[in-house]
Amino acid sequence: PQAGSDTAALRATAQRDGDCFVLNGTKQFVSNGSEAGVAVVLAQTDKSKGKKGWSAFVIDPRQAGYQVSRIESKLGQHTAHTAQIVFDNFRAPATSLLAEEGCGYSTILGSLSDGRIGIAFIAAGAARGALDAALQYANEREVSGRTIIELQGVAFDLADMAAQVDVAIQYCLHAARLCEAGQECGKEASIAKLFASEMAEKVCSQALQIHGGYGYLTDFPVERYFRDVRVTSIYEGTSHIQKLIIARSLA
Repeated sequence: PQAGSDTAALRATAQRDGDCFVLNGTKQFVSNGSEAGVAVVLAQTDKSKGKKGWSAFVIDPRQAGYQVSRIESKLGQHTAHTAQIVFDNFRAPATSLLAEEGCGYSTILGSLSDGRIGIAFIAAGAARGALDAALQYANEREVSGRTIIELQGVAFDLADMAAQVDVAIQYCLHAARLCEAGQECGKEASIAKLFASEMAEKVCSQALQIHGGYGYLTDFPVERYFRDVRVTSIYEGTSHIQKLIIARSLA
């Protein structure tokens, strides 16, 4: 819970005990942590080695010692539970090690690009949904005998939204192709996530605005898009973290 973007602040431990590792610690913001049938856990197996002393385990959440201590109440994404998990003397067989002991940090880092590209697509998809909803509304809503899409101000807003959504989707596809080909794509994944997540927040907000007062009601989908998309610039690395990665790649 205290770590956030500071991955080096990891405190969970996994101490060897015969043919098992005993896991203790607390994990915060675990997506579907209360629902998943499999969990991947990162913990310190040798504190003296720093990040080279971290190991990853593939474990069964149904075992004793895996405790769901809290389900978070969130602004959006209500259908995806986010949990706090406590490991209380959880016994993980040595065979549950992912890769080798001490390779956990590099193993987890290797999956970050995949995750960031996935979040970028989530953001772009929400923006696409919000744009579609705004287009439908603008073609149906009439003011002074004309649909509001005939008003230049609204039409220009929709044009800007469409351009941003299309650019985001194309760059997400570019990053995904690099990732699928096994090429280094840390910078591209960060660019995709940064651009798509910040673009989506603006587009969803504008879609709500086009709906006027109705956009603020739960009768229309744009209020949910607006709430759901906000977290995409936070999880899997905040926008500032993405900018840091991109800046380092330019040096």
